[in-house]
Amino acid sequence: MKTRYLFTSKRLGFRTWKATDLTAFAALNADAQVMRYFPNTRTKSETKALLSRLQTHFNTHGFTYFATEILETGEFIGFIGLAHQTYAAPFNPAVDIGWRLKQDVWKNGYATEGAKQCLSYAFTTLNLESIIAVCTQNNIPSQRVMQKIGMQKMGVFNHPALLDYPHLKTCLWYQITNPNR
Repeated sequence: MKTRYLFTSKRLGFRTWKATDLTAFAALNADAQVMRYFPNTRTKSETKALLSRLQTHFNTHGFTYFATEILETGEFIGFIGLAHQTYAAPFNPAVDIGWRLKQDVWKNGYATEGAKQCLSYAFTTLNLESIIAVCTQNNIPSQRVMQKIGMQKMGVFNHPALLDYPHLKTCLWYQITNPNR
């Protein structure tokens, strides 16, 4: 059966989450290298709860951090997408863009390609006014992606969910506005 994507880029397909994604998603979230800019890796039960929240977010808002696959092979590689954020920060409430990909697909330009396509979806299909992105100050790979997709660095803040993690709490935030508005 051919996968039905909500939208695609040149090499990637973006879709809603399925229960069958749990094993691959749990492996991604259990990878210490993938999760090095987060306080902890995630267990399978934590991943199952996250998967449920992502699908609920889609059902409520019409977008989420989308399950992302390589079009040519159908391989699940992680997520790239959009989510409402409401934690205490100077820019919230806002919609952010984020990504988390398997190690073996890093350095292929997938995060940049997928993020560009998600921005296009956000601005063209959803007609959102602006998108933000957040990363820890030491997450240079994500900063590079934010810059490559045209986002501008707006400031520095202490993330309220990371205050107990001195090496992670200082975060940067970037923003891009809809060029069609």
